[in-house]
Amino acid sequence: MLILLPPSEGKAARGTAKLRRLSFAELASPRDKVLDALVSLCHSTQAQAVLGLSDGQVGDIERNRGLHTAPSLRVADLYTGVLYDNLGLATLSPEARRRADRRIVVFSALWGLLRPSDRVPPYRLSMGVRLPPMGNLAAFWRPSITASLAPAKGLIVDMRSAAYAAAWQPGERAVAVRVLRETGGKRTVVSHMAKATRGTVSRSLVEIPHRPGSPRELAETLAGLGYRTELSGPPSPGRPWTMDVIVT
Repeated sequence: MLILLPPSEGKAARGTAKLRRLSFAELASPRDKVLDALVSLCHSTQAQAVLGLSDGQVGDIERNRGLHTAPSLRVADLYTGVLYDNLGLATLSPEARRRADRRIVVFSALWGLLRPSDRVPPYRLSMGVRLPPMGNLAAFWRPSITASLAPAKGLIVDMRSAAYAAAWQPGERAVAVRVLRETGGKRTVVSHMAKATRGTVSRSLVEIPHRPGSPRELAETLAGLGYRTELSGPPSPGRPWTMDVIVT
């Protein structure tokens, strides 16, 4: 089982150690291309507009300029924000932490794919950016990420946002997780609550030794853990299943 997560825009302020070899070593070449392009962009006057940064975020441009030599920290400590706060990787038991490192894959516009134990420096780059000279980053990463993940066996639990989902579509072996809030018989999507629930569901799935092997087994497992879920089959061949997690 793989749990696919987006990164978060919120990141720890600084790292403490040197960048080390990352998992998914076959992505080294595209990683270097994106890294070099980002650093080059951040030495130009176009950086703020291309990266879509507000005036209050321009300090991230300076940080990006130093990425080649910047100190790194574990992915488990790098990403902040609602999803990662509720996932709480730092507070997992040692056994669950090891499972998290095997089961969780974080999609990154800069690094492609990351495991929680990988070490990278804080950076600013989102998958929706058109980064010169490669353009759309989801399209740039898609061939390399597909080659890396296509051989993976078992169930795919997809918690990604749309921008990161565009970098790889795992097909019918995947379950795309949606979160809906039910109030007065009506169901709506609430972004903050959706991120929090995806974080708690991800935590639940690394705390248990058992690995669900199918979409129906995933729904049954989460129901046994107290979640209210509704599972729908693929809308067309090659598309993922959908599992709604209903919260009130």
